[in-house]
Amino acid sequence: MTDKSPPVTTSLGFGMRPTPKSSRARKDRPPDPERKARILLVDNDAESRRLMNARLAMANYSVETTDSAVAALDSCVRSRPNLVITDLRLDDMDGLALLKELKSRWPALTVIIVTAHGTIPEAVQATQCGAFGFLIKPVEKSELLGQVERAIASSTFALVTGDWRADIVSRSQLMEDRLGLANRAAASAAAVLLTGENGTGKELLARAIHAASPRRDKPFVAVRCRDAVEETLESQLFGDRAAARDGGPARGHGAIEAARGGTLLLDEIDCLPVRLQAELIAALRGPSVPTGDEWGRPHAEARLICTTSRDLKKLMEAGEFRQDLYYHINILPIEIPPLGRRREDIPLLVSHFLEQATEDGGSKKIYSPDAIELLATTDWPGNVRQLFDLVKKNVALSHSKIMSKEFVERSLGAEAKKVPTYDEARDTFARDYLTHNLQVTSGNVSQSARLAKRNRTDFYKLLARYRLEPDEFKTDATGTHKKSGSQT
Repeated sequence: MTDKSPPVTTSLGFGMRPTPKSSRARKDRPPDPERKARILLVDNDAESRRLMNARLAMANYSVETTDSAVAALDSCVRSRPNLVITDLRLDDMDGLALLKELKSRWPALTVIIVTAHGTIPEAVQATQCGAFGFLIKPVEKSELLGQVERAIASSTFALVTGDWRADIVSRSQLMEDRLGLANRAAASAAAVLLTGENGTGKELLARAIHAASPRRDKPFVAVRCRDAVEETLESQLFGDRAAARDGGPARGHGAIEAARGGTLLLDEIDCLPVRLQAELIAALRGPSVPTGDEWGRPHAEARLICTTSRDLKKLMEAGEFRQDLYYHINILPIEIPPLGRRREDIPLLVSHFLEQATEDGGSKKIYSPDAIELLATTDWPGNVRQLFDLVKKNVALSHSKIMSKEFVERSLGAEAKKVPTYDEARDTFARDYLTHNLQVTSGNVSQSARLAKRNRTDFYKLLARYRLEPDEFKTDATGTHKKSGSQT
């Protein structure tokens, strides 16, 4: 490993963008190195909409326009703008109702209300409901751009050189919160600990942090601690110490040295053997030099990012992870949620993966709407990695341009679990709750009703609805179920 040629790896995460299949993939990216803030403009006055759009575009903002509240909500789901500018008077829903709906769905979203003369009290009410501010028509250019600049500055948007999060495909508020933490962490040199289930994209976020940091032009070196032989892992981290002792070439340097000035990623650090944990903490604490026959440990001048899918605190309490190393790496912890907690990202990820799975010049394939719905409501224990693998498999095996729900069901197989609907989950909970109450009271309906804080009549109705028989839970003096004759 050298500074000029850090290891190149492909990661799966929020979205996956491996090395481009052709130069086209890079050419499609805009030449502007600065990421533009996204603004959604909602106004049913075509002339006003056109004028504000032109002014915002000239100010280097990315602008999308619509003339209705319904279309605005759809756009927010699709593109997650950093700022919404909406007129107070819309045909299908007034701007105040739209503001409330936007704030209920995305509390951190910044909104500016535009109002005509004579509706100032409503605009004031809008600011009380969470609007950043309001503009009076006709809107002056300087006032528009000044208000927008202040609104963007107060939003979650962070402008850095290059699009540090370009490879991350997500529009959920949960992920936006995590990305905000990651962007703030990037400005620091402190160690970051990324936690989360396997397949959630921990390495991808680590690379994004590196890209947003002042170290972005320095090496990013990744070392994977899982499934590595201890001696091999030692050599990867600290180099060939025998070669270094003898004044050998660069092969004597390990990842810690190769990442000097940049970022060192230790993937699945929970798998690092305890002996190497001691070596690592010594290297992280400070420099040492060769003395006699002993070759000193390399000084870690790299930004350290670690990932784990296990509870390090429990491992530490069990003596499997060093306490000093735990506190050294757990300075800026960021938990990456599993795919099941951000299901609104699934359609976007599927679209992204379809593009990646299609070979250059190959026939583009899509999923039917009900197939997308099936994917969005399926349990994904393997998270984004599992979703990507399925899309890749579907594209390879499908003979049709449109992949149907039935085709996806066959691909998922019998082990696939569908996320229950709200009603199904509620019924399961209610049945389990009633069963538990009857078990606790040995089938005594009066006691069970009191535990549930319901009257006997209502409780009997619930038992009838879920087909539960109190007699099945009654026991005799020996604790035996009277009906079945079994012991409880």
